Amino acid sequence: MSPHLVSEGYDVVGMDTGFFSECTLVPDAGKVNSIKKDIRDLSPKDLENFDAVIHLAALSNDPIGNLNDTWTEEINYQASMKLAELARAAGVQRFLFSSSCIMYGASNTLDVNEDSPLDPKTEYARSKVKAERALFAMADKKFSPVYIRNGTVYGVSPRMRFDTVLNDFMGSAATTGKVVVHSNGKPWRPVMHVQDVARYFQAMLEAPKEVIHNQAFNAGANELNHQIIELAQIAVDTVPNAKLEMFPKPGADQRTYKADFGKFAKTFPNFKFKWNARSGAAELYEAFKRVGLKHSDYIDKKFTRLKWLHYLLDGGKLDNALRWKTN
Repeated sequence: MSPHLVSEGYDVVGMDTGFFSECTLVPDAGKVNSIKKDIRDLSPKDLENFDAVIHLAALSNDPIGNLNDTWTEEINYQASMKLAELARAAGVQRFLFSSSCIMYGASNTLDVNEDSPLDPKTEYARSKVKAERALFAMADKKFSPVYIRNGTVYGVSPRMRFDTVLNDFMGSAATTGKVVVHSNGKPWRPVMHVQDVARYFQAMLEAPKEVIHNQAFNAGANELNHQIIELAQIAVDTVPNAKLEMFPKPGADQRTYKADFGKFAKTFPNFKFKWNARSGAAELYEAFKRVGLKHSDYIDKKFTRLKWLHYLLDGGKLDNALRWKTN
């Protein structure tokens, strides 16, 4: 997202604690000015002279969110509130909060929209719900938060992840010749290419305030909803001679939500998604061939967030508060 916004003429400063700075598969698209700091340690000075904040920082999926409830509460909720309070005090006008469609849970509704009941099933999902509600109460004439409910993100990026569904399927297909589905394949997921995510965050930055102020948006397009079995089939279609194997097992992830993106389409009628699951899978496969991806890379702890955090904790690099032990 940062290199994309720089290419569009924005003056960008990043802020990150750097847990995953070693977890690189492909080169960075470009360098941006950055502050190495834990979001829990922000000071008023860090927010001076910014027009907008894009808040992406979080323990970023369900397994990590369940690792330690206290960490999830402190980082995903309390630190989000501190960031928003400092931003509002510093005169930041627009606050884009990276939320998630995961908060709909295992929805019984065929298509969930922004007014559907929220049914968060995990600490991660609950933290997003709490943060959205608290930010809603903070909005005023000068401080305009927006809640961007992302689907499951995939695509090539420097700090690659193989713990999101299409990336996982493509990594498996490319390095083992097969994709194994452990559920019945019927759950729905909205899937978004990381480059399209960067583009729609830009659209939210540039939209007139009165159009988006203090509102939630399912960010995506209806045709980007897929059942898990469809995504698995796309992966095996993309990789020559790959096979699909179905091994349903008890306890497999059955969360399902098919998001309705009608509000986004109506609000941003000129926005066109450049990627779909099939073209994104092809991009992933070409990138894997280019870097010579091996099975050892696909299963490497660097590319699964939970495994890497365990490595940092077990190796004594992070303490029991999930902070760096040394600078």
